[in-house]
Amino acid sequence: MAHTQPSSTVKSPTLDRLQSLVRKDLASVDQVILSHIDSGVPLIPKLARHIIAAGGKRLRPALTLLSAKLCGYSGERHVHLAACVEFIHTATLLHDDVVDESALRRGSATANEVWGNKASVLVGDFLLSRAFQLMVSDGSLKVLRILSNASAVIAQGEVMQLTTANNPQTTEQEYLEVITAKTATLFAAACELGAVVSAQEDKEDVLRAIGLALGIAFQIMDDTLDYVAEQATLGKSIGDDFRDGKVTLPVILAYARGTTEEQQFWTRTLEDQAIEEGDLEKAMKIINKYRAITDSITLAESYCESARKLLAPFPQSPEKDALLETIDFCTQRAY
Repeated sequence: MAHTQPSSTVKSPTLDRLQSLVRKDLASVDQVILSHIDSGVPLIPKLARHIIAAGGKRLRPALTLLSAKLCGYSGERHVHLAACVEFIHTATLLHDDVVDESALRRGSATANEVWGNKASVLVGDFLLSRAFQLMVSDGSLKVLRILSNASAVIAQGEVMQLTTANNPQTTEQEYLEVITAKTATLFAAACELGAVVSAQEDKEDVLRAIGLALGIAFQIMDDTLDYVAEQATLGKSIGDDFRDGKVTLPVILAYARGTTEEQQFWTRTLEDQAIEEGDLEKAMKIINKYRAITDSITLAESYCESARKLLAPFPQSPEKDALLETIDFCTQRAY
């Protein structure tokens, strides 16, 4: 399915429908988060609030809440589990920023830039411990298995990414393995939890598969936007991944299709980190030459199409419509 820019007469998909359906529950999730970052050590809530206040789409906890509603759930367990999902995600962001030596996240100074690496790593650990406390208090071994497995896979994905860092010869398959572990695994767990709290075992695998496909598509687009988005919209500098030597799908495709001279360019800029004035523009030119942006978006759309097919058997509902629009948003978003 080819990617086309939405017509000006057609409303682009947003997360508005999703957020309106879960707004009340998401406010409850925020209350759970705030109560669980409280600590007698003042730096912990200060640093945790800093990264939580940085915003973001709250997409992962929202998917837990929406999946539960999709399955007809009307209790309270999904709120605490959505908070658990957000704690895991926030902890990985803190650790990621340290590993990547990032100074900015969504246009604001990262926690490690403000308080240093040691504090960021340790508060990330604190948030993970809070996540496990919430898992245990839920009382379900299935929930504990899903989220503890997800945490382990995410950590493995972080290490896998280290082995491919700055290596333009990374294969598409290796890249997909990394983003499946690092990003899509938590999307999958977030969606699966909705079926678990609803006691609908027949929907657990399908919601997990929807979340996995959605997460892969989301990360492919995130990596692609680094070479095409508007900086003000994206909330970070364009070309950050290039400057950091990150090898993402557009680069992998351009490298594989490039001339020897172009491959040497990628080796110099990404592997050797010898970036010169004008190299970002040259990188984007090579990427466009080999349709690497178009093909990356097409791959993301193929995962979204898989998610749509998996969702098709669910009965019509506002929740289903919201999840379908969220899937569309993944490949048509500008941020």
